[in-house]
Amino acid sequence: MIRTGIWIWLSLISIVGMSHAQHYKLAVLRYNGGGDWYANPTSLPNLIKFCNQNLKTSIHLEPDVVSVGSPELFNYPFVHMTGHGNVIFSAAEAENLRNYLIGGGFLHIDDNYGMDKFIRAELKKVFPELVLTELPPSHPVYRQKYVFKNGLPKIHEHDGKPAQGFGLIYQGRLVVYYSYETDLGDGWEEADVHKNSEEKRRQALQMGANLVQYALSGSLEQ
Repeated sequence: MIRTGIWIWLSLISIVGMSHAQHYKLAVLRYNGGGDWYANPTSLPNLIKFCNQNLKTSIHLEPDVVSVGSPELFNYPFVHMTGHGNVIFSAAEAENLRNYLIGGGFLHIDDNYGMDKFIRAELKKVFPELVLTELPPSHPVYRQKYVFKNGLPKIHEHDGKPAQGFGLIYQGRLVVYYSYETDLGDGWEEADVHKNSEEKRRQALQMGANLVQYALSGSLEQ
């Protein structure tokens, strides 16, 4: 029943337009393992504000926090996950997350530096049959409201590596987008937190808006 609710939400948004589907929320994913799932506290609220202004969405300005194993997960069409360290999904949590994603949900994982080796292992618990694959610049996620001809933009510097956007695709639909070596969330935060340039912050917010737009409408193409 809850799983069907995600498709009802997405269908409503698709039919009547994002600006008229009122009172829906996005959420930050809370997980176990000791990683700081609560990092970048101003990032998702700022992204929501940007989407409401530029995509004409009507998303509640304050995102919720939802645990990976909670049945409440199915209430959100878009869930954001970040952190610097360890991530652990129990078997029950992995099953819950899998059911959410199969049922129409969308998860954006943003490595805040240090999450990579942990999240890759945990995603294998969720979709052991799928391979996390780098998406080409031609993928629709880079060609929503804003066009990124070269794929994922580089926002915050850590190790001098290029930004990479990976995805898990289930039955033709992108269900997980993983941004690596870019720190989109740093670019979404208030300008004085990370001292990113206005151009970098603009790119980060535009890429985030693409992810939200894809999750709310683009993924329905499959």
